[in-house]
Amino acid sequence: MITHLLYLHGFRSSPRSFKAQRMQAWMAAQRPDVQWCCPQLPPSPAAAWALIQALIADWPRAGMAVVGSSLGGFYATAVAEATGCRAMLLNPAVDPARDLAAYIGEQTAFHDPDQRFFFRPEFIAELRALTPPAITRPDRYGAVIAQGDEVLSWREMTGRYPGATVRLLDGSDHAISDFDDHLPFVLSFLNLCD
Repeated sequence: MITHLLYLHGFRSSPRSFKAQRMQAWMAAQRPDVQWCCPQLPPSPAAAWALIQALIADWPRAGMAVVGSSLGGFYATAVAEATGCRAMLLNPAVDPARDLAAYIGEQTAFHDPDQRFFFRPEFIAELRALTPPAITRPDRYGAVIAQGDEVLSWREMTGRYPGATVRLLDGSDHAISDFDDHLPFVLSFLNLCD
């Protein structure tokens, strides 16, 4: 029985992302008994990990689950490996240390272009330090992976999660713009609905 749900957004994103908002609205309407947490993650992976650890410190491991999108999917994998909880990954970043090296410097927030932050060179090492070697117990992982993802390789994503319950989309995009169509799959995997 899931009693606590953590949602982790992607790089340059926020709790205002479309997918986070859709999930939060569904949870508030259908499962108000479940504690929902969707923090604004800091740019530093080490600081993001410290925040995540603090937020879930008192959560029951058997009663918690995590959802992560893109870079949040990378963090969600680290959470699942550290706690043993179920994880639902939405176009998860597989090797952000490699991919985000091109983004060192000043960045703008996706949902508020006036908000800027600096992605520092040392953040790459912080990402490497958080990278789990390989997933254990693939049965606790679910994923929605879009073949039309314009940012990440769907082959690399599926290859990272062998044995996981994967919904492979023919098309779609990195944002999973048709997320409403896949929300029942997400909720069902997390045992949040019948």
